[in-house]
Amino acid sequence: MYTFGVHEHINALLKEHQIDVGGKDNPFYTRFLADTSAIFELYLQLYEHYPATETLFDELITTIIKAYKQRPEVLKQRDIQKLEQEHWFLSNKINGMSLYVDRFCGNIKTLETKLDYFENLGVNFLHLMPVFESPANESDGGYAVSNFRKVDERFGSLEDLLNLQEEMRKRNMYLMIDIVLNHTSHKHEWALKAKAGEKKYQDYFYFYQDRSLPDQYDKTMPEIFPESSPGSFTYIEECNKWVMTVFHNYQWDLNYTNPVVFIEMLDNIFFYANLGVDILRIDAPAFIWKQLGTTCQNLPQAHTLLRLIKQCVQVASPGMALLGEAIVAPKEIMKYFGTDNYTARECDFAYNATHMALQWDMLATGDTKVMLAAQHELLQKPYGTSWITYTRCHDDIGLGYDDNMIEQAGYNSYAHRKYLKEYYSGVHEGSPAVGALFSSNPKTGDARISGSLASLCGLEKALNAKDQAAIDLSIQKIVMMQAHSFFLGGVPMLFYGDEVGYTNDYSYLQDEGKSYDNRWMHRPVIDWTKNKKAEQKGTVEEIVFSATKKLLSIRGQLSVVADRSNLIWLTPHNVHVAGYIRQTDEQRLFCVFNFSNAAAYLTWYAFKEKGNPPTSLVDHWSGKIYEVGQDHEFLVLPPYGFALLEG
Repeated sequence: MYTFGVHEHINALLKEHQIDVGGKDNPFYTRFLADTSAIFELYLQLYEHYPATETLFDELITTIIKAYKQRPEVLKQRDIQKLEQEHWFLSNKINGMSLYVDRFCGNIKTLETKLDYFENLGVNFLHLMPVFESPANESDGGYAVSNFRKVDERFGSLEDLLNLQEEMRKRNMYLMIDIVLNHTSHKHEWALKAKAGEKKYQDYFYFYQDRSLPDQYDKTMPEIFPESSPGSFTYIEECNKWVMTVFHNYQWDLNYTNPVVFIEMLDNIFFYANLGVDILRIDAPAFIWKQLGTTCQNLPQAHTLLRLIKQCVQVASPGMALLGEAIVAPKEIMKYFGTDNYTARECDFAYNATHMALQWDMLATGDTKVMLAAQHELLQKPYGTSWITYTRCHDDIGLGYDDNMIEQAGYNSYAHRKYLKEYYSGVHEGSPAVGALFSSNPKTGDARISGSLASLCGLEKALNAKDQAAIDLSIQKIVMMQAHSFFLGGVPMLFYGDEVGYTNDYSYLQDEGKSYDNRWMHRPVIDWTKNKKAEQKGTVEEIVFSATKKLLSIRGQLSVVADRSNLIWLTPHNVHVAGYIRQTDEQRLFCVFNFSNAAAYLTWYAFKEKGNPPTSLVDHWSGKIYEVGQDHEFLVLPPYGFALLEG
């Protein structure tokens, strides 16, 4: 929509900042014209009644212009290349790994020397867990940021990060880092000034003179870490006030009802964009808007904020995609891609956390019914957006899918969740898993699950028992779980260590800054002597590494698995087998996975009922060619076996 006054005003600001609208800056100018109305409309939805809102809107526009002017020419050229591809991030040739720099290899300089390792594996996209300054022992794994623009000395320097990004760009690799929008460390400059009594900076946070309003908030706000950090407010002795701290008491929530906060944080977003970040991971976006009388999660204004960020980024740094780390119920996750006029215009990516958890549900039960009950909602993802698909990440495994999905599958939701928690914490008799419950809430019975991919699949227990059959079976589970997520649709994201079968690392118990948080058991310190075993034929490390490498290679060869919203689930002719089709006009891939500890028999009719029945199928995993049999005949999948069948 063209709004004369707004467009003319922005034209004046562009002229003031010497933007060459008819020459080299014309693509920027064109994008700005296209998105001006949306930016203005979204800004007013949030801040129309705020004092000095017009002046602050000028500051917002100036922030966008300055970000573009400061953007290095090489990144502007890369922006154009990405725009020409149209949704560059949907490609089947992008494979990721998420890692803690210090625990992976010590520092950023050393990480640059490991790029050959990633390329050998088939990984060309790195997610570096937070590397910006955060206080030791009060960092929440780096998510309590004390300086958004200074790399923590533990990891190196900003120059090291720029050098890494430059070398990655030369190799056509992609980089993702986090921005923690919801909160800062209590040692951030803004927080220190607020503690000292400066009203301007107290307004950057949620400060209260007494417990009256905090008590009202607490009536409707759920506790995030009830064991280690109960409640959502912390008393600040220096200024005799209470401040909102939804996560830990050293993480102060930013107040986005104040547009100055939004503009400051948008400027930080552009700082990261101009470092050359390809995907920006927005941490905890569900929490960024607070409103009394609500849960303060997933509020409409949070989506408005994200949409405003997206439109601004699209103008100044369109080659950077946005990932919303919203680990919420399926219906809520879908909203982070945008709705109505902003469908596919909010976040480009979300974590497919629901399906990740459902994989673990299938592995524990050998039953696909709960997983299938969730797919109707997950398939609503709009074209032009994508998932991060994964089996493990730095976080715990939450069982956040809806009760009705469990009940639709014929289970009692309470008993089912109780079984899963006991299975993966190793309490259930006969369970091979070695994990632990995280953030257990005795009031509600809620808990989440910690543990590495390998340990939850039984490898730790099998290795300790020196049981070769159990070792082999646990490796088969690891590979099958990875294969299931790699071909599902979206960018697969390995978690470091999983590529060589790392089991739980209990060294965190000796670290006072980590011992209270058992998620560190699945965030290992890498032993490069162990990783070197990936070169020794027949070792656990080599078997897992080679299988992972092969899966990523197959994925890169099959354009049908690019995320073109082309996923179809097979009818569950065998309740133990999860099967889906990836299909284009030129290619069709049947992916079938046996989540049972016994052989599974799948009727050949399963491959025919969606139309255009194949006569033969080639399995890209085993190399076998199958002649499609009669409907009363079967494809037999071994325990935890799978096939990637084209035909």
